[in-house]
Amino acid sequence: MQLAYKFLGFFAAFAMASLSGFAQHAAPRVSRRVQDLPPADVNILASYYSQDGTHSPVTGGIGTEELTDVTPTIIVNVPLDTVTNLLVNFGMDFYSSASSDNIDYSVSSASSSDTRTHINVGLSRRNSLNRTTKSLTIGGSTEYDYQSVSLSAGWAQASRDGNRELSLGGQVFYDAWTLIYPVELRGNGQLVDTNKRQSFNLSATVSQVINRRMQASLSADLVYQTGLLSTPFHRVYVQEQEEALVEQLPGSRLKLPIGLRVNYYLSDLLTARMFYRFYMDDWGIMGNTVEVETPVKFGPFFSIYPFYRYHTQTAADYFNPYKQHTISQEFYTSDYDLADVSSHKVGLGVRYSPLFGVARFGLPFTSNSTMLKSIELRASQYWRSDGLKAFLISTDLGFTIPSE
Repeated sequence: MQLAYKFLGFFAAFAMASLSGFAQHAAPRVSRRVQDLPPADVNILASYYSQDGTHSPVTGGIGTEELTDVTPTIIVNVPLDTVTNLLVNFGMDFYSSASSDNIDYSVSSASSSDTRTHINVGLSRRNSLNRTTKSLTIGGSTEYDYQSVSLSAGWAQASRDGNRELSLGGQVFYDAWTLIYPVELRGNGQLVDTNKRQSFNLSATVSQVINRRMQASLSADLVYQTGLLSTPFHRVYVQEQEEALVEQLPGSRLKLPIGLRVNYYLSDLLTARMFYRFYMDDWGIMGNTVEVETPVKFGPFFSIYPFYRYHTQTAADYFNPYKQHTISQEFYTSDYDLADVSSHKVGLGVRYSPLFGVARFGLPFTSNSTMLKSIELRASQYWRSDGLKAFLISTDLGFTIPSE
């Protein structure tokens, strides 16, 4: 992982140099600031997630899927000058998984819990003359059997009247696995072809203000993955034998999601936010997702927003339940994430954001006061047609720190 962090450091320097060079040509130099810098924004997020079900892919599509995950995250957005911003997103996942424990079939094995750490660092710069924004972001994450490094770039062009914007983006992910096989299959040689995976994402979004009440955006992504797309500790049981096999999936995958988002302002107190996504890939999955959120304001500073999400998908060509595969098949999985399933998600959010903030307090080594500007709490219940159930609760504390 030291190589990954050196890689991140190299691209951080590259991003700074690239955007700095762009900045020198984007606007004339001035001897002093024309205006004060906006404050830095800091969001501290935390969530608790728990799930349970009876179709764990670790044990071949049967057995417990019990899992809990606690995720603290800090997002910092710092204006470096009046047009350049630095964005840092750092977080950790502390999870405990009964299903992962079954890799070794032993209680409290090394795989029963782990910590995932991730960080993304990005720079963006706006050009007011031609109304464009350019960005570069690098990222990395690590856990006990998986490391990832990413690089992304973005470009956005706003219309002269500000009512329309076109955004284009690209991302590259380079992932590496530590190959951990089910305990009874270790010593049988290499059971998958590689421990590397690469992902390439292209995205395009068009946003439009339709009238005073309605805004809409249309987005499309093209995702291509190659390398290890199966999970080496997922078991698959076939009809002809009792001993498990290791999940096998094709070495490439092409995904195409298309989304439409519409916000309609019914009144000063009520807004309808609607989202639809169509998804298809070359593994045979076709999905549809619909989501509705209706924020309701109680006064200018307090709002609640109930939301509902429905998702349905067809099964991948390579999915079968426990003991339904045959040994003659080239690819096979019993992971119900790739099954013919539907799901519902229902939740409620609460947000409090007064005009002059919730509270103010001082920080060490600075003369400026920090403002807690907003508090948000969100909870949801999820259930899937195969019996999986999950609960999620999260909070978001928003702060502003004035520039010196």
